[in-house]
Parts: sequence; C-alpha cells; structure tokens
Amino acid sequence: MMYLLFTSWLALFPVFRTPATAPAPASTFSAAKDYCHVYGAVYLERDPRYKNTASAIVFLNEEEAFANMVVYRENNKLFADAPAIWYITPHKAFANHILYVTDQRNLADFTVFYTDVRSSAICRD
Repeated sequence: MMYLLFTSWLALFPVFRTPATAPAPASTFSAAKDYCHVYGAVYLERDPRYKNTASAIVFLNEEEAFANMVVYRENNKLFADAPAIWYITPHKAFANHILYVTDQRNLADFTVFYTDVRSSAICRD
C-alpha cells in the first residue's frame, strides 16, 4: 500500500510543481533616452578591464556641434544637480554613474563635449 502511494505521488509531482520563473533581465543602459539622466558624481573609467562595470560607454568629443551632451564640470558635488552638469569624482565608490571612456566613437553610447560655461550645458536627444 505504501509503495503504491509513493509511486503515485512521484508520478503526480510534476503536475503540482509550480513553474520556474525566468530570471529578471539585467538592467541595461538605453542610450537613446537615458543618457540625459547622467548627472551628479560621475567616475570616468579608462581601464578596459573594468569596462563591464560601467553603465555606459562615452566618447569625449572635441567639437561641440557633434556631441550628444555638452557637459559642465562642477567643482562641488552638491551643485551637480541638473542634466549635463557633472562632478568628476576620483573615487569610484562615491560615484552616482560610472562611465567607460573609449577612444573609438563608433563604440560609444553617447558623446560628450566639455564646456566652461554652466548655462550652455545641455543634453540633446
């Protein structure tokens, strides 16, 4: 009798088991709309070994006309509170955003040009 119950329980076990859920997708950086939300403390990673820890790949452009973002470098972290205003932090642990700097424009998610005038900082969609 016990053998029969155990065998029937094993036969019906897959029916009552809850289906496995798929793992949640990793959060990826959508360069088309999210790069305008990059502001605050920013760490610029230049070591290719840590490229995968960055949230986006950025190219530092030398011409303002072709840049997706015109960035003003703020000296105080508290004042870097608007889009395209960055405080470049020397410590990765204190950064709000970690960006990998590439020297190949075609690999970048967006391009950046640095300006000296705070009022000209802008994010172009």
